Amino acid sequence: MLRSFGALYYMSEKIENVVIVGTGCAGLTAAIYTGRANLQPLVIEGVLPGGQLTTTSEVENFPGFPEGIDGYQLMQNLRKQAEKFGTRYESGTVQGLDTAQWPYTLKLADRTIKAKIIIIATGASPRLTGIPGEAELYGGKGVTTCATCDGAFYRKMDVVVIGGGDSAAEEALFLTRFASKVYLVHRRDALRASKIMSDRATSHPKIQCVWDSVPVAVEGVAAGAVSGLKIKNIKTGIESVLPVKGVFVAIGHVPNTAPFKDAVDTDEQGYFVPTGHSQVKTKTPGVYVAGDCADHHYRQAITAAGMGCQAAIEAERWLAEKGA
Repeated sequence: MLRSFGALYYMSEKIENVVIVGTGCAGLTAAIYTGRANLQPLVIEGVLPGGQLTTTSEVENFPGFPEGIDGYQLMQNLRKQAEKFGTRYESGTVQGLDTAQWPYTLKLADRTIKAKIIIIATGASPRLTGIPGEAELYGGKGVTTCATCDGAFYRKMDVVVIGGGDSAAEEALFLTRFASKVYLVHRRDALRASKIMSDRATSHPKIQCVWDSVPVAVEGVAAGAVSGLKIKNIKTGIESVLPVKGVFVAIGHVPNTAPFKDAVDTDEQGYFVPTGHSQVKTKTPGVYVAGDCADHHYRQAITAAGMGCQAAIEAERWLAEKGA
């Protein structure tokens, strides 16, 4: 059987209406909205179904949960809600996207999937230091990459921020709202942050800058909770331990965009670059982006969910306009 769409003809192979890559807040919100629009979305799950929030013990700033909610449970709720509206899930590792011909072809490690709409919501992975103890105590045990998410858990405690850019300065300043003391560890003798952010951080009475130093190890693995950060002064070679309960790593994020760089424009940091005034449209009609893979400014669950909503609505409207 031969079907047509404008000048396009294709055989009656399985063609999805919408394929969503990613199962974080952006991807699952897009699934809820496209599912309610009766588009029967297919969601491709990667190596971490549910995204970064599944590693967060408690989420206190997502609207609608005055007592907070476990990050894993929040993602499970979103998953079930999307499934309620007809969303299907498949596991797979995406290796590329071919947009030369519509419907587009999503290339997975073991198969290909054709789809009219592609929504990329692959998120971003926090860049970690790789020092001993960091991985073991990451996520609810004292090591984190988000002060906005977890800062309130460290009221009247001493904490440390690792980094020297604007993000590190912002994290340190935010943490002064809760922590008794904030160490700011940087490998140089001055912050790389903008002058205004640097001045604010270095002049704050609660922030103590630890210059010319690098992290060596996170202590507290045996007890299952951070008890300190071992550091080394790169000029003297002397090692010491900062007695802290929280370690905030602020050395940047790595957007999970590599498989799509041939199909979607990215900036110098690798983040997707939307087209025009839209947050979610790309240069390729029918291909949308949402969440932390396109947003390096806010990086919040609620903003990711909002972008997922936008992408779904744009997708639905585009398909309607094309009569597909």
